[in-house]
Amino acid sequence: MQIAKILKEDKILTAKAHYAEKKGKALPENPYDWRDSTIVGILERMDYCGHTVNFKSYSKSHKLKKRIPTTKEQQAIFFNTHESIVEDAVFERVQELRANKRRPTKADKQGLFSGLVYCADCGSKLHFATCKSFNGSQDHYRCAKYKSNTGSCTAHFIREEVLKQIVWGRIFDVTALFFDDIMAFHEMMYQQRSAETEKEMKRRKREVGQARKRIAELDRIFKRIYEDNISGTISHDRFLKLSAEYETEQREPKEKVKTDQQEVDTYEQNKSDFDSFAAIIRKYVGIKELTPRNRQ
Repeated sequence: MQIAKILKEDKILTAKAHYAEKKGKALPENPYDWRDSTIVGILERMDYCGHTVNFKSYSKSHKLKKRIPTTKEQQAIFFNTHESIVEDAVFERVQELRANKRRPTKADKQGLFSGLVYCADCGSKLHFATCKSFNGSQDHYRCAKYKSNTGSCTAHFIREEVLKQIVWGRIFDVTALFFDDIMAFHEMMYQQRSAETEKEMKRRKREVGQARKRIAELDRIFKRIYEDNISGTISHDRFLKLSAEYETEQREPKEKVKTDQQEVDTYEQNKSDFDSFAAIIRKYVGIKELTPRNRQ
């Protein structure tokens, strides 16, 4: 709702209005009428990451026009089918933030760790507790099962200031460990394995390219003999024999492309993941205070 409000105030055209303007058609009556449901749809759409999601809905009968949404388990995702405009890591982080929404209390305060902390005894979420008469040092988190008066958990709690110090200390330790030990370890492993691994990955990439070239060549040959079979240039029995041979020959390079490409993709992803991790760590080196922006 907050995003929709900002877009409306900044007079950003809705998707429908933008499409109409692009096609030279008349704009809707209210071209800036953004809805929260529209924003949710945008935030949850994996297509922006370069992936194609199919089977999002279905119809009970071909006679019915109504489409019924499917569950995520019923959908089919095809990765890296087109150019992305949103990084996968950003998309995943947005989903995490939306799954752990922080709502203001009656005192117009928000807990920094709301939705992130759980009771060590019963596993329930710890609810943020505050009031207008509290200063920051009195804000705390208490077990949801105790708060609900069910009596199924005890009255333990933790102050937010104490939790901030614990988290801040942990961030400091992790960043220090990263630069003192992990960077040295990674450098050592890189020196020992990088040259050999890079050479191996280049070889695999080259072989993948050669295999794909052969697959395409076999497809062209198969197309020619199919046309010869239709025109009667070769007999149908001869066509069946040749097509079986070409399909058998094509099977091996297809498997090789699949296997080698997975190895190359995993290698590239590992390099990318470490670089992303390093960038996050560097971002929080020397952090002095925890804020809602740090949480993001």
